[in-house]
Amino acid sequence: MIKLDIVNAIVAKTNITRTKAEQAVETVFEAMKNALGRGERIELRRFGVFNVKPRKTGIGRNPRTGQQVSIPPGKAVRFKPGKELQALPAPGAPSAASEHKA
Repeated sequence: MIKLDIVNAIVAKTNITRTKAEQAVETVFEAMKNALGRGERIELRRFGVFNVKPRKTGIGRNPRTGQQVSIPPGKAVRFKPGKELQALPAPGAPSAASEHKA
């Protein structure tokens, strides 16, 4: 799914124009980026939690030369799915209903 699919879903479920739906999606994503940039936690009930975690410095290797390279500390965005999202069946996995029929 891409951003356009989200815009199309909003247009299909509501009676707003595509332009307004695009503005709404852009506004939400921009607000999320700004909050994460400030290191804030974003909690979307029944969906999940986004937060920023620090990454440690590390030592890697250049695959071409094999030389050790220092990896600087940084920040990484992490997502922890909520209970409803975790309860969804994995793509391609047999559903519980089809297992009981066998």
